[in-house]
Amino acid sequence: MLENSAEKPLPVRVISEAIGDYIARLGPVWIEGELSEVKVRPGSSMVYMRLRDTSADMSLSIMCHKSTYSAAGELAENARVIINAKASWYSKNGSLSMSFKEIRQVGVGELLARLEALKNSLAAEGLFASSRKKELPFLPKVVGVICGRNSDAEKDVVENAKRRWPSVQFAIREVAVQGSAAVVEVSQALTELDANPDVDVIIITRGGGSFEDLLPFSDEGLVRLASSCSTPIVSAIGHEKDSPLLDLVADFRASTPTDAAKRVVPDVNEEFLKITQQQERARRSILHRIERERSWLTQIRSRPVLRDPLSMIRSRQDDLDSLISHLTALSPQGVLDRGYAVVLTDAGTLVTDSSQVSAGSKVAIRVAKGTIAATVNGAAAGE
Repeated sequence: MLENSAEKPLPVRVISEAIGDYIARLGPVWIEGELSEVKVRPGSSMVYMRLRDTSADMSLSIMCHKSTYSAAGELAENARVIINAKASWYSKNGSLSMSFKEIRQVGVGELLARLEALKNSLAAEGLFASSRKKELPFLPKVVGVICGRNSDAEKDVVENAKRRWPSVQFAIREVAVQGSAAVVEVSQALTELDANPDVDVIIITRGGGSFEDLLPFSDEGLVRLASSCSTPIVSAIGHEKDSPLLDLVADFRASTPTDAAKRVVPDVNEEFLKITQQQERARRSILHRIERERSWLTQIRSRPVLRDPLSMIRSRQDDLDSLISHLTALSPQGVLDRGYAVVLTDAGTLVTDSSQVSAGSKVAIRVAKGTIAATVNGAAAGE
C-alpha cells in the first residue's frame, strides 16, 4: 500500500510504475474471444486488432507480430480464437497494451463438442422439458419481434402475419443477430418485450447463416433468460436444418420466419370459413331437431287417445253406468222399485216373521215411494 495524503501526494511516475508492477504480476494469460477490426499499419511489422467477448459488450485491444498472425492461417472477421497474451503497461504515457505470441482458431469440432456438453447440462436441469412449454395465444394483441436490422426475416414475419390477420400489431426490436454484440442486444430486447404487458408472444428470428453465425443463439445466458420469460417465445432461427439451443428452450420452434408468422396469428379467411361451417352445422342440427320433434308429434297425434281424447272418457263412462245400474238393481231401493215392500213394527223393527206381529198390531208398510200405516187383522204362521 503506497502511503499518500493530500499533504503528501504521490508523483505521476510513482503511480504509473505501481500500475506497471501490478500488471506485470498478471503474467501471460489464455483468452478466448472474437477477432474484429484487424488492421495492418503501413510500414509496421505489427498487426493490431480487437478481441471481443462472445457474450458481453466488451473488448480488448491486442496486437501481434505479422508472422504470428500469418502462422494461424486465414482468419475471417469474427473468427473465434484463443490467444496467449501478456499485458504491458507503458508508464511513460500511461497506456496499456496486450500482445500475444500464440493464436489458435477454435475449430467447429471443438465448438460442437462444447455445444453438446452445454445442451446435455441444460437438458439435465429440465430447461427443455415439454412441461415447461407455454401455449401460444390464439389471437395476440401485440406480437413482439426480435430480428436483424432491415432483415428479410423481419419482412417475412410482418408481411405473412398481416396477410393472415391484417389488424395484427407488432413491437419490433431490431438488433445485431450475429457476432459478439448479438447476445447482449437480443437479451436486452427480450427482457424489454417480456416486461411489456401488451405483448402476448415474442418471435426471435433471423435468416440462415453459418454454424458460427448462429452461435449467439446457443449462448447459455440467452438460453437461460428465454427459459425464465413469462411470455411465450417462438424461435425461428435459421432454417429447418439449423438447431441452436434457443430452439429447444423456446415454447415453439418454427422452421422459418414465415412459419413463425403462421403459428402466432390465425388466418382470417380460414376463421371466417370455420364460422360459416359452424353456422351451417348448427342450422342443420336445429332443422334436424325440429323435424324429429315434428315427426314425434305426428306419431303421438295419430294415436286414438289423442285423435279422439273423449273416447277414453266415454269408455270409462259406459263402465261406470253399467256398475251404477248393477248396484242400483241390487240396492234395497231397487227391490222396492220392482214392487216389493218392507214391513216395520210400531217400534221400527223389520218384520221378517209373521210371529213378530198379532191381530191389532200397528205396522208401517214401506213401498218404493212412501210409507203406508196399517193394522194387522190377523197373522198366519209361515213355513
